[in-house]
Amino acid sequence: MKEADIQSIRQRLLDQRAELESTAEVSSAAAQPVELDQTSVGRLSRMDAMQAQSMAIETERRRAAQLVRIEGALRRIEVGEFGCCFICGEEIEARRLDFDLTTTRCVGCKELV
Repeated sequence: MKEADIQSIRQRLLDQRAELESTAEVSSAAAQPVELDQTSVGRLSRMDAMQAQSMAIETERRRAAQLVRIEGALRRIEVGEFGCCFICGEEIEARRLDFDLTTTRCVGCKELV
C-alpha cells in the first residue's frame, strides 16, 4: 500500500475516533438511571425512559468497541502491519478495507470463522 494511501486511512481513522468521542459526551445523559417515582413520571413514560436508557447503554457499548478497533488499526499503521490479515498474513483487499478500516482478516479467513 502506498504511503499516501496509509496517511489518508490514518486521517479517516482519526476523524472517526474524534466523531465517536464527541458523540459519547453528548449521549452520556441518556444512559443515566431512570426515575422510579410514579408520582412524577407515569408508568408508560417510565417504560419509554427505561427503553431509551437500554438503547443508550447498548449504543455506548458499541461505540466503545469501535474505538478499540480504531485504536488497533492506528497501532497497526504505526508498526507497518496495517492491511495484513491476522490469520494468513496476506494483504487485505482495498475494497474490504475501504468498507471497514478496522478489519483484521481477509475475506477467505473471515469465512473460516
